[in-house]
Amino acid sequence: MNTWGIVGITLQIALVATLIDFPIALALSWLIVKKRIRGRTILDVLASLPLAVPPVAIGYFLLILLGRNGPIGGFLHSAFGLDVVFTWVAAALASAIVAFPLMARAIMVAMDGVDERFEMSARSLGAGTMRVIMTITIPLAYRGMLAGVLLGFVRALSEFGATIVVAGNIPGKTQTIPLAIFSGVQLGDNDTAMRFAAISIALAVVTLLMHNWLLERRA
Repeated sequence: MNTWGIVGITLQIALVATLIDFPIALALSWLIVKKRIRGRTILDVLASLPLAVPPVAIGYFLLILLGRNGPIGGFLHSAFGLDVVFTWVAAALASAIVAFPLMARAIMVAMDGVDERFEMSARSLGAGTMRVIMTITIPLAYRGMLAGVLLGFVRALSEFGATIVVAGNIPGKTQTIPLAIFSGVQLGDNDTAMRFAAISIALAVVTLLMHNWLLERRA
């Protein structure tokens, strides 16, 4: 197995999943924590739902939606000739959904920790909503938000169940570190399984150390 190729695909998928999640988590957190819109409890439940649903089920629902016979996959195939399932894009979407709750919850906590008096003062001076978010909320909450981003990233690195259903385990295309470990175990190749397990642990430790350091700085 191409070790560095698999590591590269894993990092690519985790990075894209994180980039997908961040703006959505930021907007949703603002609506729930700061805007306090009606129905925010439902939004909160939906944001946390992937934590309670088995990743395999998430992968199955994505397979239905993105397959050629599905509403999204069928449209993409007929209109543009594109197939999403069994590609790294499908793996990134699956990882994004599974990792989303961890990132969103952390960003909500970070935003909730911002003293609303600063935001109210800015509004009283004529600042609009976007200006308040960009100049008050995000600067005061950025360490907690960045910690949430890292938490989502490390979860995307370790995603297995949803990925293998909707993207498969295709060497050189969709095989990530967790899938390489799975293949090694299936084939009885303990050296490969141990090598990728060690790489997975190393990546997780580095990311979590950064996450904890940011939380300590925030405290």
